[in-house]
Amino acid sequence: MMVHETASPRGEASAIDGDVAAARAWIARIDPPLAGAAQGPLAGLRFAAKDNIDVAGMPTTAGCPAFARTPAAHAHVVQRLLDAGACLAGKTNLDQFACGLNGTRSPYGAVPNSFDARYVSGGSSSGSAYAVAAGEVDFALGTDTAGSGRVPAGLNNIVGLKPSRGLISTRGVVPAAQSVDCVSIFAPTVGLAVRVLRTAMGFDAEDPYARRLALIERPLPARFRFGVPRAPRFFGDALSAAAFERSLGQMQALGGTPVAIDYAPLAEAAALLYDSALVAERYAAVRAFFDGNEDAVIEPVRGILADGRRYSAADFVDARTRLMALGQRAGAMWEHIDLLLVPTAPAHYTIEAMRAAPVALNRNLGEYTNFVNLLDYAALSVPASLRGDGLPFGITLIGPCGSDLQLAELGQRFHHATGLTVGATGRPLPAPEALPLVAPQPLVKIAVVGAHLSGMPLNGQLVERGATLVARTATAPQYRLYALPGTVPPKPGLVRVPPAQGAAIAIEVWEMPLAHYGSFVSLIPAPLGIGTLALADGSSVQGFLCEGLALEGAEDITHLGGWRRYIESLPA
Repeated sequence: MMVHETASPRGEASAIDGDVAAARAWIARIDPPLAGAAQGPLAGLRFAAKDNIDVAGMPTTAGCPAFARTPAAHAHVVQRLLDAGACLAGKTNLDQFACGLNGTRSPYGAVPNSFDARYVSGGSSSGSAYAVAAGEVDFALGTDTAGSGRVPAGLNNIVGLKPSRGLISTRGVVPAAQSVDCVSIFAPTVGLAVRVLRTAMGFDAEDPYARRLALIERPLPARFRFGVPRAPRFFGDALSAAAFERSLGQMQALGGTPVAIDYAPLAEAAALLYDSALVAERYAAVRAFFDGNEDAVIEPVRGILADGRRYSAADFVDARTRLMALGQRAGAMWEHIDLLLVPTAPAHYTIEAMRAAPVALNRNLGEYTNFVNLLDYAALSVPASLRGDGLPFGITLIGPCGSDLQLAELGQRFHHATGLTVGATGRPLPAPEALPLVAPQPLVKIAVVGAHLSGMPLNGQLVERGATLVARTATAPQYRLYALPGTVPPKPGLVRVPPAQGAAIAIEVWEMPLAHYGSFVSLIPAPLGIGTLALADGSSVQGFLCEGLALEGAEDITHLGGWRRYIESLPA
């Protein structure tokens, strides 16, 4: 097999030095391409592999010429794609040893942004993202430890699918931090990324970190809650800040309700990746080579790897324990949200600026990515808009382990609603693809008036059954509300009366899976029960009502308009 060096990650030509066309995709091409099976779900598609992923008979450099070795076998993921009919077109440039998020840390040259060669492409899977954005291949493999499969996607107007850890085998991949490494997928659309995922995934007993994972195969609720950092940082990039604000509106148009979350535990977890003994895992990944060839590694990669030497085993255990504690704190947010929404990258930087401040600006690019693998989440970066300066802006959907397909279903709807074109090609998006999700489970609506309201003592009975808030509204003006005596926690009684004697009472309408409705109703104590409530808009819904005989000694609080106002009126 012969490698054709046009647009090569091993070539010396730099797009910044002049000829952008000569560096079209930053891909070392195989001539002829490595053909896959004649038939299969990916037949006819061409892909590229990041050069820390083994291809039999081709050098694997991981962006370091002195490290180069020629494997006898394909990486597990490459073999699966070839078996599915895909054709391997070549290998792509990367930040050395997958240690960086910007695409400039390579002796083979900085990979430019596909929209403006003055700007960084993002890394470490820089060449893979560029190749897809430029239309040189149909999809590409990257890797993702701290965001390398997402940041380049967001900066180049393409999709970056970072699967749940262990879903795709990393056998045959040069480790970065092996316990959290993932093989990632770059594609022009979510639909194609999912097709590749379903081919590439599968348990591999020879991968020590592989897992048998059952993916969630039902869509998110039609009315879903998405978490947003309470005070997101954009490091002075006003265009990205404005683009993210627009994306919140786009997500709300799809049925989402934003919920502010405490980002502190996520940020603290992210900081551990490089600012604690966890960095020792990066050193351990290449220790045998690094200890004898330190001078062959470029800065700042050399300094990062060398820093891993100074920690003890006890330091590493302490850092892991700290990470687990932060994971527990962060996990509380899933009680209130269905997914987390963040900018894929908070800012765009020029290659010149990145070289002037390579550590600080690289750290900024990882503001919303570093914690994801550490805390065992799934993530999907999708294009959101083009900023005022014409550069792409992307968002990342993050969910618990196993939520990959749920994120994909929503991500595809979001992406196709933007009206964007494909990568940097100018081609229109193809039609959305059918994704392998089962039909939504049957749901039932229920109106709550008292202790089950948001923030009230019994609201957890709804949340733990997967219920979501649909609306805050009011009954028709034909009810009276009473504070029932002797109830723990305090509860109201809602009673229907003739229209002239009643008033509108504030309520919340929740929606829960029908399968959990019976267990919820069984918790309702007498004299309360479920009946049909008439709402202010003329519709009706199942909800809490009270037996009239239970009102003896009860306080009529109808004039307050609702239970929340009553609770607020009580002495502290």
